[in-house]
Amino acid sequence: MSTSTTDRVIEVAGLCKEFNGKQVVDDVAFTVTRGQTVALLGANGAGKTTTIAMLLGLLLPTAGRIQVLGEDMVRHRYRVLGRINFSSPYVDLPRRLTVAQNLIFFARLYGVPDPKARLRELAEQLDLGPLLRQRIGELSAGQKTRASLAKALINRPEVILLDEPTASLDPDTADWVRSYLEAYQERRGASILLASHNMAEVERLAAMVLMMRGGRIVDRGTPSELIRRYGRHTLEQVFLDIVRETGAARPSRPERGTAAR
Repeated sequence: MSTSTTDRVIEVAGLCKEFNGKQVVDDVAFTVTRGQTVALLGANGAGKTTTIAMLLGLLLPTAGRIQVLGEDMVRHRYRVLGRINFSSPYVDLPRRLTVAQNLIFFARLYGVPDPKARLRELAEQLDLGPLLRQRIGELSAGQKTRASLAKALINRPEVILLDEPTASLDPDTADWVRSYLEAYQERRGASILLASHNMAEVERLAAMVLMMRGGRIVDRGTPSELIRRYGRHTLEQVFLDIVRETGAARPSRPERGTAAR
């Protein structure tokens, strides 16, 4: 069944990026619909981070088209930046500022009404109260992850790009964060593009999985579809098959432009 245009929150077609003569993203195409979580998986260097950077407008594509919330992200990204957000434990918030100062700063940057009220709301929801007066540079890795997630939600985004959202969290806190994201998504109708190496997390959160290798999407499907297709028991086993090119099943190359839906 085709997806209506109004439901297509992210549309990527023919996306390419070349660095110093090397093609790091090669003819990537997918769609994320409203309220859907799509996981972008692959080994380090597969092209995931570069793809996300182009979706955010931080890198210009060599070729291809990116639309988010109906806007061309190369020409008109500023029209929708206030409705999207991003979180990664590998991108530091200003280290000399406290957690509260960081969140207030980003709330004002995104034009959030009553930033202090939003700060109090997130501090309660994410149990950040004891951390608010601490500088980012003084936090543990897990605490930084929680602060980064709060920053990603400060503007109540409709589209969230998450890179390893539970990295460095203990299992109990990670499970709580996943539950929070699920509740937020249901309440807000938000769409999530998730990059993660935690396959159990992907199986739980993602409705669709895009498998990248060498800058290309080499397979796609729901977690259960991929597990059946490769004759495996877990998505982690499928991931290893694709990365190592040793799978029991070798699906034919997906048709170009096939949507994630």
